[in-house]
Amino acid sequence: MQKGGIYNHFPSKEDLAMQALDYATEQISQQFAVALKTTSNAADRLMAVILVMRDYAAHNPIAGGCPIMNCAMECDDIESPLLDKARQAMDRFRNMFVRIVAKGIAEGDFKAHIHPDTVATLFVANFEGALMLSNLYKDTIHMNRAMDHLAAYVEKELLVKKRK
Repeated sequence: MQKGGIYNHFPSKEDLAMQALDYATEQISQQFAVALKTTSNAADRLMAVILVMRDYAAHNPIAGGCPIMNCAMECDDIESPLLDKARQAMDRFRNMFVRIVAKGIAEGDFKAHIHPDTVATLFVANFEGALMLSNLYKDTIHMNRAMDHLAAYVEKELLVKKRK
C-alpha cells in the first residue's frame, strides 16, 4: 500500500498515530489480562506481570519498544491529543499495579505501610528503563536483571511474613 492510501483512511497523521497507539496498547493489555486470569492473590498477580514484562523484551508484540514511552518521548515538548492519549495509556498501566498492590494490602498479603502508587512507579520505571536498555544493546539481560530485582522486591519488601 502506498502512503497516500494509508492517509485516505485517516483524517490526519495525528489520528493515524492515535489509532496506532490504541492498537498497540490494546495488544499489550491483552497479554497482561491473560496472565492475570490464572492468579489467585496479589503476589501471584505481580509475579505474573513480571513474567509478561520479562518476555516483552524478547518477544515484543509491537516492534520498536514500548509504544507509550516512544509516544511520550516524541511528544514531550508539545501538548497534543496524542500526548494525552499516551498519558491515559500509562495511567491504565500504572493503575494496574496500584489496584494489585492495594488489594494485596487489603487482603493482608502485603505490608500495610506500602504505598501502591510508589510500587507502580517502581515497576513502570524498571520496565521502561530495562526495555530501553534491552532494545539499545539487543540483549535481554537488562530486562532479566530488572525483573529479577522486582521479583526479589515483591518477596522481600512487599509480602507480609507469615508465621508458621
